[in-house]
Amino acid sequence: MNSDKLILKNNVKSARRDKNLSQQGLADLIGVSRNTISSIETGKFNPTAKLALVLCIALDKKFEDLFYF
Repeated sequence: MNSDKLILKNNVKSARRDKNLSQQGLADLIGVSRNTISSIETGKFNPTAKLALVLCIALDKKFEDLFYF
């Protein structure tokens, strides 16, 4: 498998909206900056495994529902 094609994508924005959370609200909930949430949603930043799991818990989603290739 070519690693150039393995780009981590996510559904964080739609999951956040489903919970009626703003970027700032989600950021405050999990202890990161609003800019971090924005960067994750736009794919400019890939979260660490720990942050990805914290997002899953906060958004009440399974990992595979939030993140995919």
